[in-house]
Amino acid sequence: QLEDAGTRTWLTRGQNFLVAHTHAQAGAALERRGQVDEYVFILPDRDTSARVFAGGTTHDVPGFSLVIVPPGDSRIELPEGGRAERIFSTQSDDLNALCSNAASYAEPHPNIPPFEPWPEPRGGYKVRVYSLDVPPTKGRFGRIFRCTTLMVNYLDPQEGPRDTTKLSPHHHDDFEQGSLALEGSYTHHLRWPWTTDLSAWREDQHARCGSPSLTVIPPPAIHTSRGMDQGLNQLVDIFSPPRQDFSRQPGWVLNADEYPMPDEGPAN
Repeated sequence: QLEDAGTRTWLTRGQNFLVAHTHAQAGAALERRGQVDEYVFILPDRDTSARVFAGGTTHDVPGFSLVIVPPGDSRIELPEGGRAERIFSTQSDDLNALCSNAASYAEPHPNIPPFEPWPEPRGGYKVRVYSLDVPPTKGRFGRIFRCTTLMVNYLDPQEGPRDTTKLSPHHHDDFEQGSLALEGSYTHHLRWPWTTDLSAWREDQHARCGSPSLTVIPPPAIHTSRGMDQGLNQLVDIFSPPRQDFSRQPGWVLNADEYPMPDEGPAN
């Protein structure tokens, strides 16, 4: 959807979030002017570094990092080029209009309440850099970070196909899930519950998606995803605004001390 001398970017959205997937040449830059709210920038490859200019500061970011970028003007330089993921809320009309599936959201989807951001971060808006080198811990689900607009779960890597006896079908009542595949491929199994309205019934779906891809799972579809490839399968789950249930699990959100929940009062 966007192409210039140094970058090619594809954009796809859900109701409250969108993903901008970029392939960049060495020395290319990604800019936002007057960005209305925070967004998330991910470097999934260890050999791809970046320099982030935002909020009057400059940060050298190593590969395999997640960055929360504050509102306002920002510039991300990619000296070696490579791939980069940016995740935004859908509060930016210019980005919404570019999405490949923009027509699907010409009208708000049912079952999803209006978007409301979470409280401002403690210490104010600024660039926040987090390494994705977080080892798995028993009892913690993935590597979860949140900001005022988004929750991103960079799931633990899966080598080889997922065990078919250990799937995890579940549903959400009132929010979408974005599943961004960065490596390998996934079969997303989807089942819609029967309601009193026959016109709302749907056949089961078993959609196999390669990488990169974004699958948007609407409520209240029952769903589970299975990594399929023999090598690395890497999935990133996206929610907007952040999930209350995950946020209430002790130790799950790795930067919870920086971002208060709505019921915790104003940020200090």
